[in-house]
Amino acid sequence: MLLRHVPTKAATIAATLPIRYRKWQFLPSVNIRNELPFPHSAFVGPRNVVVISFCSSSGASSRLADQLHEYSPKHGSLKPGLYLVGTPIGNLEDITLRALRILKSANVILSEDTRHSGKLLQYYNIKTPLMSYHKFNESRREQVVLKRLKQGEIVALISDAGTPGISDPGMDLAKLCVGENIPVVPIPGPCALISALSVSGLSTDEFTFVGFLPKHAGSRRKRLMVSANETTTQIFYVPPHKLSLFLEESSSFFGDTRHCVIAREMTKLHEEFWHGTLAEANEAFSAHQPKGELTVLIEGQTNTKVETPPEIQLENELRDLISRGESLSTAVKLVAGGTSVSKKTVYSLALRKFGKQLEVEDNSNSK
Repeated sequence: MLLRHVPTKAATIAATLPIRYRKWQFLPSVNIRNELPFPHSAFVGPRNVVVISFCSSSGASSRLADQLHEYSPKHGSLKPGLYLVGTPIGNLEDITLRALRILKSANVILSEDTRHSGKLLQYYNIKTPLMSYHKFNESRREQVVLKRLKQGEIVALISDAGTPGISDPGMDLAKLCVGENIPVVPIPGPCALISALSVSGLSTDEFTFVGFLPKHAGSRRKRLMVSANETTTQIFYVPPHKLSLFLEESSSFFGDTRHCVIAREMTKLHEEFWHGTLAEANEAFSAHQPKGELTVLIEGQTNTKVETPPEIQLENELRDLISRGESLSTAVKLVAGGTSVSKKTVYSLALRKFGKQLEVEDNSNSK
């Protein structure tokens, strides 16, 4: 392997390409001398590795995309189909060489926000037409896109950030294409939940990705109750203006001592990872609302021995659920499912404490 010394500000990218050269062959020099303060070249070495040395700059980025597209042996040989392309979650440099080639080669790029995605395409000098595709128009767009795919076009789908279809538009279109036997091709890239999990310090052996919680209070609390009793790391996407409510509700189900990690603005200038208990998080974020995208991770349940909760706790949980509109049977099921107390015991308590109240309400509603 050839080792080449480059200045500290330079970056070296090695991309494995299926080029069948038996000897070392030099490709034309990447013509970006105006952006580079040092010698540069592109060559094919052992094991068919193309090495390009360049300086990171906006001008170099667009020229790099052009050169990779020009020299790729796969240029023009992409199969028609839907390509789900992962894009940066903040830092524009976090994009793969393959993703750039797909975006440049596609007939059209479906984009959640064309203005936002336009910045990425402009940075890499990609001229492929954009078509808006978001949660408010995806049902109308599906048949239009499906028709183009059946005509043999290459359609790339990107979200504002990360991997399409993961808490972003794309799932329904992918499902539709699978049903129509249209190829759906993943182009791996950045993903906020995996990035946050990898550096969280919490268990990565198993995890549950919940994503955004439901807006309806009852449905949201049901989901939190289920998550609180799981032994796997729980991962949520939380809007910054809802963080305080999320932490407050989570504490009531997970407990104040459960450890959590709040990842903010990952890969961006103000990237931050906050560690502490849910009680500490409530205290830290009650006074101010953080800015930027948030990924919240909560450790799974670790206590193998479940203590029997006092009757007053069960009563309060039942009262809370019933006051939120849950039926007696549903409230009993939810409370019993989150404790070691039998469903029969909880039901007996519910009848004793709230039976008359519900009977009065049922009579008044029937009149």
